[in-house]
Amino acid sequence: MNGIGKGCDDVNQRRKAAALKYEQNFEAPIVTAAGMGVIADKIIEKAEENKIPVVYNKELAEMLSNVDVGDNIPYDLYEAVAHVIAYVTDIDKLIDER
Repeated sequence: MNGIGKGCDDVNQRRKAAALKYEQNFEAPIVTAAGMGVIADKIIEKAEENKIPVVYNKELAEMLSNVDVGDNIPYDLYEAVAHVIAYVTDIDKLIDER
């Protein structure tokens, strides 16, 4: 999950968020939710309620919010999303070690 900014009136500067799902047998990560403004806030709120790590990356959130929900991420985002997945995996391992 990614989110950005806060409290801007300009549509291009509004908070954006996207939720991703990835499992080893997937061809690529899938966008499971995306939106801006209040919808982005709800995506982030739900992630936090469910203890899902939230990664803040303005540029990536912008690009992922343009992907249709249910679609694989585009190839040109693989590397950036791979870094997010690696980060989240590391966090999960640290939590499991506690």
